[in-house]
Amino acid sequence: MTGDQYDQLAIADPDELSILHVDMDAFYVEVERKRDPSLVGRPVIVGGSGRRGVVASASYEARAAGVHAAMPTAWARRLCPAAVVVTSDFSGYAEASEAIAEVFESVTPLVEPIALDEAFLDVSGAHRLFGSSPEIAWHLRGAVRQATDLDCSVGVASNKTLAKLASVAAKPTVGPSGPEPGLGVRVVERAEQLAFLWAHRVEALWGVGPVTLRRLNDIGVFSVGDLAAVPIERLVATIGTAHGTQLAALARGVDDRPVHPGGIPRSVSHEETFDTDVRDPDRLRGEIVRLADAVASRLRANGLGGRTVMVKVKYPDFSLRTRARTLAEPIQTPRLLANVAHELIARLDLGSGIRLLGVAVTNISETSAPSGRSPAEASVEAATVPECQLQLELDVGRPLDGASGSARDVESGPTGDAELDRRLADALDSIRGRFGRAVISHGAAGLRDGAPGERRWGR
Repeated sequence: MTGDQYDQLAIADPDELSILHVDMDAFYVEVERKRDPSLVGRPVIVGGSGRRGVVASASYEARAAGVHAAMPTAWARRLCPAAVVVTSDFSGYAEASEAIAEVFESVTPLVEPIALDEAFLDVSGAHRLFGSSPEIAWHLRGAVRQATDLDCSVGVASNKTLAKLASVAAKPTVGPSGPEPGLGVRVVERAEQLAFLWAHRVEALWGVGPVTLRRLNDIGVFSVGDLAAVPIERLVATIGTAHGTQLAALARGVDDRPVHPGGIPRSVSHEETFDTDVRDPDRLRGEIVRLADAVASRLRANGLGGRTVMVKVKYPDFSLRTRARTLAEPIQTPRLLANVAHELIARLDLGSGIRLLGVAVTNISETSAPSGRSPAEASVEAATVPECQLQLELDVGRPLDGASGSARDVESGPTGDAELDRRLADALDSIRGRFGRAVISHGAAGLRDGAPGERRWGR
């Protein structure tokens, strides 16, 4: 980078570095260590413990042996035989996440959660009370530690992309002798942001998945600096207009996305990892209904609906396939969601069985006032629902009117929720709110132990 480029980016006021990305360090592992102090200092894997399990998080001691998230637990055990595998208790992670969120909100109302263990913060309005952005970052580290006894890493920068990369740079690392402390806080000053950004591998950028990475590698792009040097015309020809334009901007350090406090989620999904590969169409039909029911319940509880339905399957060889369909109107009830999901999975080859099934809704918008609580926690309101409306079995095998059966991955579809569907869903929520989720189920799903999608990392 030339001196002129640095000069163009330099800004005198350090408080304009107003975007923070806070990421907890080995969050699931550290929550488990709080619960069981005997795990401190030992290699720990959190996730599914059986032969179909997947690693959700690994301690830095386990990472030193090559263990990483999304790896099959069986592989992780071979890499690190001394590791202790802990089956997750998600309620504990949610409780810790709530305490962390309270710390963030004590500094700024502009908090955008990304997951249970990370969030973006806009601290532009907090300088008078808490000092400069780097001072706020150190304050947050201390406050989170005091509130939860957990550590976090904080990136400070002028935009989301740089702040995210900075928080990674602030994290602990794994050296030859084991875990090594990280910086804790990494500040990317305006004058250094391009040098910092361009040194990263190109896959560090949002939107560079395996397919895009292969295409970029084919044209000699391996770092963000390489990407920044590619003419926009060549980039667009390689990966498409929208994607190429977006990545070209990110490679120049341009990212104007604001922090959206409590914003509408990009998607709502549930997925299930099966103990054995599933081939039986009737079994899959029931699983689709269970997952669709869980997704629809979350949408209704938050006053949301979505227009795009997506199914995801993972085959025994760990390859993934997805199919999606976009409807004309947003939906939030299980009948239509299950029907569309069933149609989509019918397009996939299931002959070898599948090890994982997921159902998701995207293209989300607000459809009503959110209840502010999950259906399982809802209080029962007085209602008069005719008995016939409690016949809850879904006709998931019948094609939707107007369904084209096209092989395209995303297509337009006809309808939205019917009034009867909504009333049935409300009745279901009320019953579960009083007696629990397990007391009633859709006929095709059957009554099973556990909540839909709870085995997110397998057994």
